Amino acid sequence: MRLEVVVLPVSDVDRARDFYKALGWRLDADFPVEDGYRVVQLTPPGSACSVIFGTGVTAAAPGSAQGLQLVVEDVNAARDELADRGAPVSEVFHDRTGVFHHAGEQARVSGPAQDRASYGSWVSFSDPDGNGWYAQYMADEAAGDTASA
Repeated sequence: MRLEVVVLPVSDVDRARDFYKALGWRLDADFPVEDGYRVVQLTPPGSACSVIFGTGVTAAAPGSAQGLQLVVEDVNAARDELADRGAPVSEVFHDRTGVFHHAGEQARVSGPAQDRASYGSWVSFSDPDGNGWYAQYMADEAAGDTASA
């Protein structure tokens, strides 16, 4: 099994499409199937999993998707790129426990994890509806890269 698609609840389909396209995500589909039913799919660069949103796609409240995660090889570069592309992105942080991250902004410590190990450093951002994303640093273990956290 593999995760193929995550459904995002949005209030304005065009605004969401434009936001994710501005992040550099590939527009895979924009199907106005029928009145009241439209499906838009985009894929982050390098990802095998896409997001879908639209009209009549989900009954979930716009902005209710939280904790969506991207993996990056350089959290500082990812932060800069997200900011340059217009995303409201946090500073790099780590959790005070050193394990994953707490919900919301509780227990955030400014800066990368001290040991710069994979899974320890993060940035967060939200789409225009408030769907919450994290970009998590993961070293290229095969190359021994831990310098970019």
